[in-house]
Amino acid sequence: MSTTPRAPVVAVCHGGGPMPVLNDPGHAELIKSMKTTIPSILKLGTPDAPKAIVLVTAHWSERRPTISNARKHKLFYDYGGFPPESYKLKYDAPGSPEVAGEVYEVLEKAGLSPEMDEERGWDHGVFIPMLLINPSANIPIIQLSVLASASPSQHYAMGQALSSLRSKNIAILGSGMPTFHNLRMMFSGALDNPAVQTRNRQWSEKLTETVGVESSEERGKKLEGWREWVGAKEAHPMGGEEHFLPLVVCAGAAGEGKAEYWADEILGGKQYSYYWT
Repeated sequence: MSTTPRAPVVAVCHGGGPMPVLNDPGHAELIKSMKTTIPSILKLGTPDAPKAIVLVTAHWSERRPTISNARKHKLFYDYGGFPPESYKLKYDAPGSPEVAGEVYEVLEKAGLSPEMDEERGWDHGVFIPMLLINPSANIPIIQLSVLASASPSQHYAMGQALSSLRSKNIAILGSGMPTFHNLRMMFSGALDNPAVQTRNRQWSEKLTETVGVESSEERGKKLEGWREWVGAKEAHPMGGEEHFLPLVVCAGAAGEGKAEYWADEILGGKQYSYYWT
């Protein structure tokens, strides 16, 4: 008798706007990871590929966890100033009202008061990575918002609630920029400052050490204090936490066990992605 595979959890860096899909040279390592490393983790193209992917996007923030639940979603080109072809991209994977219902159920059971939204399109936190990860678009996607509260404990609780779906071979994918998302510093040249580089290295090391904690309870407690870590306010400015939060959801969904990770050089800086199998 065959058993249902347990789906993985992956927290990815989705890069800058549509640039990965436009083959931007500054995203070469990220593009390679999205085309090779992540499909391998998800076991795409094998009988054990996920039956659906719940994708937590940094580009959708709501008061309550909000779930895309239509059978088909249009794309939401939520970026500006890019070449015309980036507004004609298509990603035709289906949605799944059935799996969206399962997501709703586990979040509601955890007291998180979720909501459904069948109108909002999939934003670029969804379709840009997925165009590279699974271009065949044959696995249903359920887009899930982060919370406007930016509360690490609430996001960790979201992940813990979603964790039970993994045993049904539903993968959890977080799409953000966990290591560093400070556009002002990225484009001002401030990252060339050795003191800034040192603090960002300390931040990255602390983050990797924390998500690597094997105990789910201990990992969650340590993540609650992330704002106090050296380099946190430069990596994710106050009020700009949304690109960090999908990782916190993933860390909650991971359960017991140590994260594995890789780093991609993107636009001159190292960006880490984390996963649990």
